[in-house]
Amino acid sequence: MEILSAKDLQFSYEEGKQVIKNLNLTVEKGEYLAIIGHNGSGKSTLAKLFNGLLSPDGGEIIVDNLTFNKKNLFEIRKKVGVVFQNPDNQLIASIVEDDVAFGPENLGIDREEIGKRIEYALNAVNMQAFRKSSPERLSGGQKQRIAIAGVLALKPEILILDESTSMLDPMGRQEILSVVKKLNEEGTTVITITHYMDEVLSADRVVVMNKGEIAMIGAPKEIFASVDKIKSYGLELPLPAYIADRLKKEGVKIQDTVMDRLDLLACLKKLPLKTCASEKLQEKLQEKLVSVKNLSYTYSKGSKSLAVKAIKDISLDIYDRDFFGIVGQTGSGKSTFIQHLNGLIKLQKNSGEITVKDFNLAHKKCDYIALRSKIGMVFQYPEYQLFADTVFDDVAFGLKNFNKNIFNEEINARVADALTLVGFEYSEIKDKSPFELSGGQKRRVAIAGVIVTRPEILILDEPAAGLDPRGKREFLAMLKNLHNSFVKTIIIVSHDMDLISEYCNKVALFKGGEIITSGTPEEVFKNEEILTSCGLELPLTAFIRKELNKSGVNLHGDLTVDNFISQIIKGGVKL
Repeated sequence: MEILSAKDLQFSYEEGKQVIKNLNLTVEKGEYLAIIGHNGSGKSTLAKLFNGLLSPDGGEIIVDNLTFNKKNLFEIRKKVGVVFQNPDNQLIASIVEDDVAFGPENLGIDREEIGKRIEYALNAVNMQAFRKSSPERLSGGQKQRIAIAGVLALKPEILILDESTSMLDPMGRQEILSVVKKLNEEGTTVITITHYMDEVLSADRVVVMNKGEIAMIGAPKEIFASVDKIKSYGLELPLPAYIADRLKKEGVKIQDTVMDRLDLLACLKKLPLKTCASEKLQEKLQEKLVSVKNLSYTYSKGSKSLAVKAIKDISLDIYDRDFFGIVGQTGSGKSTFIQHLNGLIKLQKNSGEITVKDFNLAHKKCDYIALRSKIGMVFQYPEYQLFADTVFDDVAFGLKNFNKNIFNEEINARVADALTLVGFEYSEIKDKSPFELSGGQKRRVAIAGVIVTRPEILILDEPAAGLDPRGKREFLAMLKNLHNSFVKTIIIVSHDMDLISEYCNKVALFKGGEIITSGTPEEVFKNEEILTSCGLELPLTAFIRKELNKSGVNLHGDLTVDNFISQIIKGGVKL
């Protein structure tokens, strides 16, 4: 029995730019449907059309026998709940429980039932302890859980998740997905829009969108069996399937279908692997760029009731040429820590020391303007930092502010260099409005606005969240290019353990405002128990390495995918 259908659906944000083109789709009651596609393919627009936030230009939408029109709009919105990517756009109240109660109150539900729904929703997202807290004091991932709770409190018949797990740590992501799966088993129809290919594997069907149209539709295994098609639409296989595909192309006999990490492990255990000889790498002497000693920070320090100790007695050194990863559960103090490094959060009295290059941040006369020209900071959702009429003006803004006497010729040259470095053709992009660009393009413009000052240290907070697989790969390749040019050190905060193991040479693991352990990815990801206690999971290559080790096969070297594949091939696999 169908609960939602779209027939010949069309939508344009402005004349001549059609975002949804003659789309036809039927969703069955109780179905778990995944929608994937490149940034700008129309996925989020489709979610807003299904919920009635946007009105179609043509075609028809029917939700549980209700045709989309003004008369039925209220009833449709009661039936279709949507959780979007950025929680800051969804939270409105000053207290968490008031935010969760907002939707049910607007539906006229009685107070006793609202109380039960608040309890149910907060328990579902494991945020009961924050019921009386202010959303402003929560981390990005915690805010997202509250946003999800607000929709769960409505008890919708159709739940749409639009990249709503992108800011959560792995354990938080799994908790939300478990809640969603349970709701689905109890009868809720679920539509998940995601760039995490592993999330797609739980779905009954997968819809692949491309340029506003449905390009493919089928079961997950059917979709991911078409490797070349998937890639042509700007997507990637789930990482285990990607590794299996790479091994097959190298002649390794991978006979079974591989979708997840357990499938890959089972296939590798069937191969005649043997231990490879380890290679000793000589460590290079590096210059220390960042030194943090005994750093602590308390929000609302003067208030007994509101004081929250965000970081406690942290000491950490970061060196020239480091690609440094900072990982930890949401609320573990990562963002508070990095905002200290360029003085966005000032040192509190008797709360530690920070030295960045020649800048002593504990000194009253520290030149923060000069410091920030040396340290570039890119926040979560950097595209929200854009504000100017043209790309050129946006990128040039920081450069002009740091260099009051700079000449126009140099501004033009530096802006051109920055835009070229992030992958744009300068002449084609400079006069465009940043607000006309796709999400991935906006992010690259925001990065250009930071690197135009040629910082020696670049700090990024969840920079790849919300990017489609190809956009993520291109973005990270751009970061490597910057690291090989003038950016001496990159510090990256991420919940993506595979990203950290692939790109970082050092990692610090945060928990409860403290650093639990730090070192190379191989050292930090060796202890699964510590990682799990911090709400994280092993990267795929570390997980497979650990499990093969139990069979007497020891793989060596870094945890990158290329090294992993090389080690498997060298490890006695019969080609």
